[in-house]
Amino acid sequence: MSEYPRILPANDSSILIEFGDSIDYSINAQVYALQTEIENSNFVDAVIETIPSYRSLLVEYDVGTLNYGDIRDQVSVLVKRTTVMEAAISDQASELHQIPVAYGGELGPDLETVAEHAGLDVEEVIAIHSGTDYHVFMLGFAPGFPYLGGMDERIACPRLSTPRTRVPAGSVGIAESQTGVYPNESPGGWQLIGRTPIALFDVDADPPAAMLPGTQVNFVPISQQEYEDRARSE
Repeated sequence: MSEYPRILPANDSSILIEFGDSIDYSINAQVYALQTEIENSNFVDAVIETIPSYRSLLVEYDVGTLNYGDIRDQVSVLVKRTTVMEAAISDQASELHQIPVAYGGELGPDLETVAEHAGLDVEEVIAIHSGTDYHVFMLGFAPGFPYLGGMDERIACPRLSTPRTRVPAGSVGIAESQTGVYPNESPGGWQLIGRTPIALFDVDADPPAAMLPGTQVNFVPISQQEYEDRARSE
């Protein structure tokens, strides 16, 4: 019998609900289904914040309203529901973001490194990377940074041995078997293969992040000239 799902105390005001121990679409769907159930529950006013990840959900609660036993029992009921255990987040999953990307050159300084590591031509790496619809598993590392699943293992590449102190906003990177986009300028150690001219995070927008967990992402190759034209209009 599986040990999952399981509910654990995280600290004196948070609990952690784990659905598995691997990066998996069905596990991730359960995480977000439970988050939705909690947001619609009769105890949501006592919930301060929910923080989803690949395989778990952290729930911070008001200890003045609920104790650990209370929140554990309430969440246990939701976890046991068939709709939580089997639901896919279909409404979000139907949304596909098409992100224009100029690959290589000064916008993607590590593209040739990735190609060499994979034993492929640069054009093959671009075709493989842009030929997949990616699943947004979670946001993390930095505000709005999407961790994307579904990348072809043929173009997997290790992180940089020494991270860059500055990665431009919009940079598209590869780290091991994952790909992602830096929505803001920040330090980072992913292999940079291209850059998008569109803004992916706006603190004044609702929601601030352009790509939300459960949605899909496809990268569309554009030329450097198209990148510059789009960047000027953003």
